[in-house]
Amino acid sequence: MQSWLQKYWDYLKIERQVSPYTLLNYQHQLDKICLIFQRNGISNWQGITPSTVRFLLAESSKEGLHEKSLALRLSALRRFLSYLVQQGELKVNPAVGISPPKQQKRLPKNMDIEQVQLLLANDSKEPIDLRDKAIMELFYSSGLRLSELQGLNINSLNFRSRELRVLGKGNKERVVPFGRYASQAIQQWLKVRLLFNPKDEALFVSQLGNRMAARSIQKRLEVWGVRQGLNSHLNPHKLRHSFATHMLENSSDLRAVQELLGHSNLSTTQIYTHLDFQHLAKVYDLAHPRAKRKK
Repeated sequence: MQSWLQKYWDYLKIERQVSPYTLLNYQHQLDKICLIFQRNGISNWQGITPSTVRFLLAESSKEGLHEKSLALRLSALRRFLSYLVQQGELKVNPAVGISPPKQQKRLPKNMDIEQVQLLLANDSKEPIDLRDKAIMELFYSSGLRLSELQGLNINSLNFRSRELRVLGKGNKERVVPFGRYASQAIQQWLKVRLLFNPKDEALFVSQLGNRMAARSIQKRLEVWGVRQGLNSHLNPHKLRHSFATHMLENSSDLRAVQELLGHSNLSTTQIYTHLDFQHLAKVYDLAHPRAKRKK
């Protein structure tokens, strides 16, 4: 079994030129798979059947692997077996057609309004702080994805109508509003932006004048989370989710929030936005004809 694995590593490194990180992940998963197979008397790849693959998933689950890790392990095995088919070592891939356990959709955590106010309560006039505040205000004001904010140019914004054009998933353009606080923060940033000697029309630039990289934006938010004393990790997605949750709690308009977030399906918005039961009960009491009480 190991001889074919070594050939596979060489194939991934030389022909596929996968990253060292990806290669390490594949090696880790396939080493674990080999251990399980060998413990159960399976000593060659020709002995793998669909039943064996299902047995592997069951054993991995007993070891404590969650749904996401099981899917990763199955994917690693499926890709390797496809390679063996390609090399003529196997006639068919026994892992094809076997689905991993369904992954539970976990709701991302949002910040409450007090936490958002704490985060944005900063009056520093340092240019880099003005830039970062504009970034955070815009994330929370418009519910942007990280890639959408990173791709903004100066001409993406219309301050008169307080609207901005963003390029979302699937290269779909949409227009979203931004609020008064975000408008003020961005205009404060634009007054000092030229100090960074920007090399293009990117709205947010690094200290070297280049468009900020996505990872740089994430790191700056992490810094601000610690700096402002938040008790949880701060990232762009958390601000986007907080925007969606607070909008829905105050408007109960799921369709509008769907449009603002740029979701193709309403079910995606329902995953992003969770309401506490008291709020749902209040909406129910106000809206359902048979729930309304007589005055």
